[in-house]
Amino acid sequence: MIPVARPSIGQEELTEVGKVFETGWLGMGALTKQFEDEIKKYIGVKNVIAVNTGTSALHIALDALALRNRDEVIVPSLTFVASVQAIVACGAIPVFCDVYSDTLNMDIEDVKRKITKKTKAIMPVHYSGLPCKMDELIEIAKNNKIRLVEDAAHAFGSLYKGKKIGSFGDITCFSFDPIKIVTCGEGGAVVTSDDTLAQMITKKRILGIDKDTWSRYKHERSWFYGVDTLGFRYHLSNINAAIGLVQLKKINEFIRRKKGIVRKYDEGLKEIPNVELIYHDYENTAPFNYIVKVKKKREELMEYLKKNGIDSGIHYIPNHLQPFFQKYTVKLPVTEELFEQILTLPLYYDLSDSEVDKIINCIKSFYK
Repeated sequence: MIPVARPSIGQEELTEVGKVFETGWLGMGALTKQFEDEIKKYIGVKNVIAVNTGTSALHIALDALALRNRDEVIVPSLTFVASVQAIVACGAIPVFCDVYSDTLNMDIEDVKRKITKKTKAIMPVHYSGLPCKMDELIEIAKNNKIRLVEDAAHAFGSLYKGKKIGSFGDITCFSFDPIKIVTCGEGGAVVTSDDTLAQMITKKRILGIDKDTWSRYKHERSWFYGVDTLGFRYHLSNINAAIGLVQLKKINEFIRRKKGIVRKYDEGLKEIPNVELIYHDYENTAPFNYIVKVKKKREELMEYLKKNGIDSGIHYIPNHLQPFFQKYTVKLPVTEELFEQILTLPLYYDLSDSEVDKIINCIKSFYK
């Protein structure tokens, strides 16, 4: 079976994990700091706080903004449930917005319509690695005195007008889970230019422990620490950082190959009846997954692919249709139509050209 996604890991990552085992220091340590420093250099930003998952990154970033009960955060419904769970976990209200049919990114005009006096943040989701219209969102946030918390789980390495995602925004959250552009096994990071916010998030990721207090007393009372805020056990371990450090060295090659696969898909699928391509920016996007819109017989196509050894998926079930979020539900016509059409095809670094050809030919055969 050709899977929808798969990490590209091997002996090099295993060797570095083995070195961590040899030191006996498995938790957060020097490699965590090194991983943060490498991300700083790659993106070109001064504050990076590595955490254990992308979901943790979103939650801790929102929590550090001190959202209160009934505060609102605008978020597209067409995103992984983690985006919305992070909002609800802070006691805030997710306000669902619609998306553009051609990019699956948040609809700016709908965002404007959804802003109220209770709106404290907007959460753009860079779907499949394609950046949202950040200039417009930054202007909206500035004019309304609200924060931008980018869900860039799909977009590590993507560019917007020549600048890396995370290098110019307010707060950006990345994911390094097993199927992202680069993986730590599990991991994430919060990137921000706000020094005060970065200090707060740094404390919150390890149970609110005041690192300055800890350092101040380390020579006289090594056991001493201070806690002055709510915190979580969200820090990234040396084990995960070791994997991430190896993966970061490969990111340019990962992106190059995945761009090539996207181009090959687009060329092979563009003339197939009932299959519609979404917009791809080949130059600036670090592709996360590959989505098409299937106008007829999507479920039958999925079954046909499966019988021919090809997995497929749907990313995602709109959150406003989920039982847990029913009290926040609204009508989102574009999102609801897309949910009936979108199909995710395999995309990962080790996917071969012959496998891509097989997938394309299988879809052609189905519609013949």
